[in-house]
Amino acid sequence: MLSDNGSAYKSHQWRDTCAELGITVKKTRPYRPQTNGKTERFHRTLADGWAFAKFYSSEKARRAALPAFLHDYNVHRPHTAIGKAAPITRLNNLTGHHS
Repeated sequence: MLSDNGSAYKSHQWRDTCAELGITVKKTRPYRPQTNGKTERFHRTLADGWAFAKFYSSEKARRAALPAFLHDYNVHRPHTAIGKAAPITRLNNLTGHHS
């Protein structure tokens, strides 16, 4: 989990929950707009492309739509920062699923 150094990410409950779920927490360095900008842009992409892109009848329906959005984002959507290729093209059969 990449987070900034905000107070929400310093609580014992946050730390304990991440530890319980086996989540490794990494903090962005202070005053690093390069990192924070990428994170904020991804959040905007999530909001525009998935979370608020359409009306969901429930939170359960919204969550059910997330895997399809992430698949499209990582496998089919061109990203200008990597020559209009999809992020999956940067991996070389990492898990052996796409041989």
